[in-house]
Amino acid sequence: MSASVEHVDQMRDHWWWRPGWRVGRHFYACHFVMGDHSELVELVQRYQEVLRPFPRLDLIPAAWLHLTMQGIDFVDEVDEEQVALLKQAIRGKLAQVPAPVVTFHRPVVRPEAVYLLAEPPAPIAAVREVVRAAIGEVLGADVVELTPERRQGYRPHVSLAYSNAIQPAGPIATALAQLEVDPVTLTLDRLGLLEFHRDHRMYQWTRSEQMTLGRCCRHSSTV
Repeated sequence: MSASVEHVDQMRDHWWWRPGWRVGRHFYACHFVMGDHSELVELVQRYQEVLRPFPRLDLIPAAWLHLTMQGIDFVDEVDEEQVALLKQAIRGKLAQVPAPVVTFHRPVVRPEAVYLLAEPPAPIAAVREVVRAAIGEVLGADVVELTPERRQGYRPHVSLAYSNAIQPAGPIATALAQLEVDPVTLTLDRLGLLEFHRDHRMYQWTRSEQMTLGRCCRHSSTV
């Protein structure tokens, strides 16, 4: 029996150039890198097979799967000393936060992407708050408020595909709803400090430094 998929009426191009972005410019962010979680990768790929017939969707390879959490600033706006201080501050705060245990199951179709929600959101939001606090301490409160991810309305998720054009969302949601899959539960015990660009219609990082969360043990399972 298929389940309904939450969706908007219409999707739009995700790859419009947001303020400050241009070809060749890189950005710092703290996201969970998800490509080494094999159970999640398998779930993502099963949904992507359903999405493959839709040419106006850019499917995300396993190497670039990530759980979007907190942007920081453009690389050319932050010097290496600040980056070192930021890593130190984030590591110190993460040591006091338990690793989130979250479940991924059904996708949603949003205006610019198809993604899997991480449930419950509260454990990841707690990690996000300490990262935001560290950014504020090192780079200033104004930098935190100007980051792309705002405090309100945050929905932790892993994107499966980005829309590259205006298109109706209904047929995509209908196709996804036909697939029956089991949920995947993961413990997210490492957070990545990433440097990435979006030059090729994909978020691709050229630097990834993993920081361990406190009170965690690595575990992933399908339930």
